Amino acid sequence: MFEQQMVSSVINRDYDLFSTDIQEQEEQLYSAIGNSRILVIGGAGSIGSSTVKQIALYKPKALHIVDQNENCLAELVRNLRSGFLNFDCKDFRTYPLDFGSPIMERFILESDDYDYILNFAALKHVRSEKDQYSLLQLIDTNIVKMARFLQWLSRKEGRPRYFCVSTDKAANPVNLMGASKRIMERLIFSNEIVKDFQITVTSARFANVAFSNGSLLDSFLKRIRNLQPIASPENTRRFFISMQESGQICLLAAFCAPDNHLLIPRMEPEKDLIQLEDVAKHVLQYHGYEPKIYRSEVEAKQNIQSDLLKKQYPLILTPLNTSGEKPYEEFCGDEERAIDIGMKSVLGIKHQPETQGSMQQFLDEIMKMIYDPKYSLSKEVIIHIFSSILPQLRHIETGRNLDERM
Repeated sequence: MFEQQMVSSVINRDYDLFSTDIQEQEEQLYSAIGNSRILVIGGAGSIGSSTVKQIALYKPKALHIVDQNENCLAELVRNLRSGFLNFDCKDFRTYPLDFGSPIMERFILESDDYDYILNFAALKHVRSEKDQYSLLQLIDTNIVKMARFLQWLSRKEGRPRYFCVSTDKAANPVNLMGASKRIMERLIFSNEIVKDFQITVTSARFANVAFSNGSLLDSFLKRIRNLQPIASPENTRRFFISMQESGQICLLAAFCAPDNHLLIPRMEPEKDLIQLEDVAKHVLQYHGYEPKIYRSEVEAKQNIQSDLLKKQYPLILTPLNTSGEKPYEEFCGDEERAIDIGMKSVLGIKHQPETQGSMQQFLDEIMKMIYDPKYSLSKEVIIHIFSSILPQLRHIETGRNLDERM
């Protein structure tokens, strides 16, 4: 309830985007989920756990959650057990596994077939491309492990419906995180890596999830709790949805969307794009403070005690000059077309086969980077390899990264 009130207050929206479609698809959701075996990978993170809570409402036959973060898994279990009046899933299990590991391969091959698999495992922060080593980990998680996982699935008799979460940053990508998810989309929608493996595949791109773990808004709450200044980039507009809405759009995409489509919210730039600095001001006002604008981190930290005495709070505004950052958010690329799929709150983008580059050659080159110590590794080399398969990439390199900022 607190999270919903906070979202309504800071983004000036007091209604749920997807609730009407969830209600209208209720019969299909019960039919799809009610007697199914479901595997959720990365299911203990913010978006994954929100989707798990949505799935649990429809009482699946089996619900298995995989996530490397065992603390978050424990919290998810406690939340489900204590938050539902009647948590009714006969076969509910959690596994603290790395979804690209040999142990996960054994788990998949030795488990009974699943009807639905939802994959939320990802490195999702632009800051993770700050150096070649962090960038390789991002590529390994978002692309290489995904390919490996599909190959394992192809060795099973079952043909599950498969959903992978994407990101708005995959549309007209200007950073390598977004580019990695755009390549991930190509990987899961095409049969370039796993030949003749015909399964239903869907995805979703959506907005910033307000107050999700690691988000800028989440950092505002932590900074306020610790009486530290908060910071926001100037002239930067983003779409926002709540944690519950993130689970709802993933539910619609995973169980109701047509094959080979990804879903995007029906949000209008003129109405729904919000300045991040305005969001920061609304968060402070929600907590009873009047924002006091600073341009200097040092001055903001020096003055916080005197500002607090006047019920003011330091808000540092910074230029948008770190690598890979867009001034505004978008869901649909220039070469893509969003179409009506019979729902009120979402549109669909049908995957169009890419013609540039070979996915197998791309993966082979990436594997050399990861495993060959003699490979000459640099961020520039990685950008070149990405561009060979993703002509839409317009990487913005400024030499600055978010670890250099508050």
